[in-house]
Amino acid sequence: MKIASKKSALILSAMAGAALIGWLLWPSAPPQALLTAAVTREDITQTVLASGALQAIEQVDVGAQVSGQVTRLAVEVGDIVKKGELLAEIDPLLAQSNLKTAEAELASNRAQHKIKQAQLKQNRLAWQRQLQMFKQDASSRAELERAEAELAVTRAELQNSQANIDSAVIRVERAQTELGYTKIVAPMDGTVIAIVTRQGQTLAASQTVPTLLKLADLDTMTVKAQISEADVGKVKAGMPVYFTLLGDPDTRYQGTLRAVELAPTNINDQSAESSSTSNAAVYYYGLFEVANPNHALRVAMTAQVTVVLGERKQVLTVPQTALGKQLGDNEYEVTLVTDGDQTEVRPIKTGMKDAIRIEVVSGLAEHDQIQLNHDASIVIDDEETLL
Repeated sequence: MKIASKKSALILSAMAGAALIGWLLWPSAPPQALLTAAVTREDITQTVLASGALQAIEQVDVGAQVSGQVTRLAVEVGDIVKKGELLAEIDPLLAQSNLKTAEAELASNRAQHKIKQAQLKQNRLAWQRQLQMFKQDASSRAELERAEAELAVTRAELQNSQANIDSAVIRVERAQTELGYTKIVAPMDGTVIAIVTRQGQTLAASQTVPTLLKLADLDTMTVKAQISEADVGKVKAGMPVYFTLLGDPDTRYQGTLRAVELAPTNINDQSAESSSTSNAAVYYYGLFEVANPNHALRVAMTAQVTVVLGERKQVLTVPQTALGKQLGDNEYEVTLVTDGDQTEVRPIKTGMKDAIRIEVVSGLAEHDQIQLNHDASIVIDDEETLL
């Protein structure tokens, strides 16, 4: 029994020794490398992003001011027209009939006017004779007064006749204008972007002006960018701006912000009052123009708009993830990494920033290595640094 106990003790001692030797010889995990970034010189651009839509700088709905059937459409969608060029024609028969009626009334009133002029001349002579006879006691005062009354009545009738002529002239001019409205011409230079009414359709212009087609000047486009209320205070007219299209994200179209509207985009919405008291976002239109000589830009295209608030060329910058505790306005702590992975907390002053980097005004020099925050770190090799 004693020999068995001694053997067990020796075995346990050997196992414990082997375990201790294994623990001592087991390779320990290498220390985690510091994730650093270098202070570099780069361009910093501070921007505001917005979503917008393209509109023609000038667009009109061409309508019909007279009723009738559309007998001809002289253009198609995409046609470029000049001001005064014929676009469409409406059946002119009714307008021609109205013009003939008005001209006949004018002729009748002019004839009546000539009759009144002759009567006035006759009554004036009769009055003069009665006046002469009355002076010679050859006629009574009643006869003279009767002649004066007839003369006055004829003068009034002549004035009324002249007024009827003036009214008839106006009716003729109106009928001529309505006849001219049967030929619809372009009110401006532009491109036909839509045709609403087709040939053969009957239009009724008694209550509202029916739209035949839409005409737009596509040589210059206006961009209406929706700027959030959180950013609208930073944006001012005259700032540079550019945008890209969903279908062409690699092409930038440059412009200058012309205006920022004072009222929100939903000012004309009946629910504007209720939405202003809710958590719905509020946007304001920023407007600018861009040349469109090849008409590559089209109405209602979606634009990803960037307003440039400011820009710094070749200034010292660091990633924003390197910033530590904030000490004050534009003042932060950063951890400087020196030779031998020694660290030093240093205060810096910052300036303009973009979505990734921030300008260093003072506190660091170019090529200094700074430690990034651990919550932004990624696994890298020991010899790598984040540039």
